[in-house]
Amino acid sequence: MSETAAANAGRDWDAASYDRISDPQYAWALEVLERLPLAGDETVLDAGCGSGRVTELLLERLPRGRVIGVDASEAMIDHARRALGARAILRVGDLARFRVDRNVDAIFSNAVLHWIADHDAVFGALFAALRPGGRLVAQCGGAGNVAALGEATRAVLGREPFAAQARPPARAWNFATPEDTRARLSMAGFDDVQASLEPKRVAVGREFLRTVNLGPHLEGLPESLHGDFVDAVAAELGDPLELDYVRLNIDARRPAR
Repeated sequence: MSETAAANAGRDWDAASYDRISDPQYAWALEVLERLPLAGDETVLDAGCGSGRVTELLLERLPRGRVIGVDASEAMIDHARRALGARAILRVGDLARFRVDRNVDAIFSNAVLHWIADHDAVFGALFAALRPGGRLVAQCGGAGNVAALGEATRAVLGREPFAAQARPPARAWNFATPEDTRARLSMAGFDDVQASLEPKRVAVGREFLRTVNLGPHLEGLPESLHGDFVDAVAAELGDPLELDYVRLNIDARRPAR
């Protein structure tokens, strides 16, 4: 469920903070789960399981099945292991390159895929992980996502003391269009492909900005400027502090034959 994956593998996530403040992602995950029919005995891959908060919901729906959780962040996986114990198989891994020992019945992913630069690679890996007839149900940031935040961040980075000390982020978001996503899923081999955008305006707090949205930029600034940078971006966004999220909903199936 986290906003993490291969493109963000080096980021030092504050997993406890994310688990505490990720109510918007949790709410979106509930909606994504409603699109994934389960009998209760399947094996499901949670692609980008984050702190395990939503993985626990998957486990509740699979009393006779199992969940494999993969996330690029070691801090997130450590948190999920403490929260879930032996109930889920949890791995640190790159979603664009990972492999499973046995194909899974379904793949669930929430607020993750926009962190991965190479969507061709990740869709190929997800296709390979599914059994024939298995479904991929996902949601991530799509075209136009948090556009106002991007403008505010660029404005703040253009001012001192940030301009003189900021390094470009090592990782960037990949907010894809539905058209590109449908084409890439089809190229990977999926059929019954659906992709569409859904706006989600969300009220957030300063900790949310710091933990979820501004991490790549904070990595490029001295730690002494982190608090001032978050405050400056929040002030640029104005009051009330809201973000113009746009979610990309994805549904696809690996052909049965």
